[in-house]
Amino acid sequence: MSRLLELLRETPQVESLSSEHILFTLSVAAVCGLIIYLVYRFFGRSVLYSAGFNLLNVMVCLVTAFIILTIGANLVLSLGMVGALSIVRFRAAIKDPLDVGFLFWAVAAGLTAGARLYLVALVSTAFIAAVFILFTLLRLERRTFLLIVRYGAEAEDDVTERLRRIGHKLKNKTVELTHSEITAEVRVRRGDASFVTGFREVAGVTSAVLMEYSGE
Repeated sequence: MSRLLELLRETPQVESLSSEHILFTLSVAAVCGLIIYLVYRFFGRSVLYSAGFNLLNVMVCLVTAFIILTIGANLVLSLGMVGALSIVRFRAAIKDPLDVGFLFWAVAAGLTAGARLYLVALVSTAFIAAVFILFTLLRLERRTFLLIVRYGAEAEDDVTERLRRIGHKLKNKTVELTHSEITAEVRVRRGDASFVTGFREVAGVTSAVLMEYSGE
């Protein structure tokens, strides 16, 4: 055991970095990763929440931090690490473009924490989180939905009049022998979707469905 401790003390990383610096750097990276985790968990706009991807953000933040620590401690080792990392290929496809932003955010937080720019890492992470939350809350005030109404020919005039009242943007209209189906983009303020009930009460309307539209 004593010999092992001696070998550890002889490594360039330990000579240039104290244990306190290493732990503090990883702690700052963990705090930044936790902020990113919470923002993605409670304010992410993905259609389906991915717990695995959210945990990946924290891991990327920590891994990037200790890679930068290693590169800063030993120039020779840093060249070898850069060469090794250059052959890594990631094949997983990211479906939501917003997830790419979270990954870049995690990498940037890990880079600044690993470079010992602790104040920059914490302040920048908190600022980005505040901006993202603000825009998310503003978007929630007026969310976009798709209204799909299926109706018979006798309800044509009533459906058209109700759509005119709520304001809409026509996306698609299908006309068949016995019925028609219309898809319109509508906006809902403060979650008030009571107008859907009005469509269902129209004689000849067989269904009225409202679903959130993310633009994808």
